[in-house]
Amino acid sequence: MNVAILIALFAGLAVTLISACFLLHPRVSDRYIRLHVLLLALPAAAAFAGLINADQAQEMGIWRSDRLAWLISLYVWLLGWTIQRFCIRYMHGDRSYRFYFSLLTLTAEAASVTWLSDDLRLLVLLWGLPLFGLVQLAALKKEWEPARNVSRLMAKMFAASWISLLLAAVWLWQATGHWRISLALSEESLTRIGWEHATGISLLLVLAAIIPAGQWPFQRWLLESSVIPTPVSAAMHAGLVNAGGMLLAKFSPLMDGGIPQTLLLFPAVVSVFVGTGILLVQPDYKRQLVASTMAQMGMMFIQCALGAYLLAVLHLMFHGLFKAALFLRSGSVVPRSQPALFSSDSPSKMWLLYGMLGGIAFGVGFWLATPHEPLRLLRALLLGWSLAFAGWQMSVFHSGRWVGFLVLSGLGLSAMTFYDALAAWLGGTLLATGTSRGAEAGIVLLLTCGGIAGICLSARRSTDLWAKLYMRLIHLGEACDRAVESHPRYLEAYIRGEGK
Repeated sequence: MNVAILIALFAGLAVTLISACFLLHPRVSDRYIRLHVLLLALPAAAAFAGLINADQAQEMGIWRSDRLAWLISLYVWLLGWTIQRFCIRYMHGDRSYRFYFSLLTLTAEAASVTWLSDDLRLLVLLWGLPLFGLVQLAALKKEWEPARNVSRLMAKMFAASWISLLLAAVWLWQATGHWRISLALSEESLTRIGWEHATGISLLLVLAAIIPAGQWPFQRWLLESSVIPTPVSAAMHAGLVNAGGMLLAKFSPLMDGGIPQTLLLFPAVVSVFVGTGILLVQPDYKRQLVASTMAQMGMMFIQCALGAYLLAVLHLMFHGLFKAALFLRSGSVVPRSQPALFSSDSPSKMWLLYGMLGGIAFGVGFWLATPHEPLRLLRALLLGWSLAFAGWQMSVFHSGRWVGFLVLSGLGLSAMTFYDALAAWLGGTLLATGTSRGAEAGIVLLLTCGGIAGICLSARRSTDLWAKLYMRLIHLGEACDRAVESHPRYLEAYIRGEGK
């Protein structure tokens, strides 16, 4: 059954590819774009059928399907359909209107089948195609110098990521003698290659993963990418930057408890703190979203470093859907008159305390329910901190604070329950590798201390330390001169070009 569904998926991919090429013909009406977007439902339907019927892993030549691979494919196509549906009106009138849809379709096609591949050579090729597509999408505004500069920076960073994966694939083939991923990562192959080969290959994989995720110290391209069109930003932050977690998850048997998996914690933790700090001080909404992505990807890599690859993959999917919605709704942040729901008075200090204590209580209760479950403490921290922050934000409400807090608490517990059910349904697709309780407790303690330190510093904004930290975060979050333009001179050239 899986073989037939896989054939149906590739048939749908062929139809969308032909449609994307047909769209570029100048005699084709713009109305055809709506039909093209409708055709994206074909591979999405095939991916959904594969997800429902995938009971176990099945191989077909260079392809290997399981529930997780089908889930990622479905996620990519649902996301691609949503973004392209949004582009129909948002990008209308742009000189590269049709080319946007064609490139977005090709990028989605490559990303949707990347994790179905079971051949190292094919995986390297499919890893590079979405990166190339994103660079081309960023470079479509050729008249705008900042867009050209950012696309060149992205090309350099993505080339480094692709070369790292290429070297890792060749090294793994030489060490195991297999191009097929399932054979190269089998217990027999991994016991033969030795720790020195496994460590070197894993370090290259970590480098290939953190560069497109915009992790420290490679975050500059991500922070400067806010100049690209909003639909492209949505596709990038919801799809491409998340791919690093999937890459590490696919090679998790090789990473199992090794030195690279531990070393991954350093850039991940730094990215969480730096991204969160930039988010809090950056006034530009789009740059706030970029900084948030940097922090969220850092949290995802922390989960990978602790061996919770399934938790990381589900995290990246839920984050991708949420971040795509934020980008596509970014126009709603235009200032409006203050609604009566919010109070003009200063927030209640007692409610600030109640909200934070309520979030901590929910987090502690969630952990005490099953304290011996792996990664339960980290999940409890995420739940408790999120609810505490939500309670702090609701201090500006006139009324309904407790009702809102209880509703959010119920939604948080429902999300955790849904995660447990989804993880159980996926079964042994991604087994958690060994992680010590001490490492988990240390990470939770570090994140908690960092959060408390941030609260204490923000409460003492007149100190020299706060001023230096604030200016440093502003500097880190601002784009370089080459990625900004004080005056939209490209519009003048654009108009002159049309007049000729």
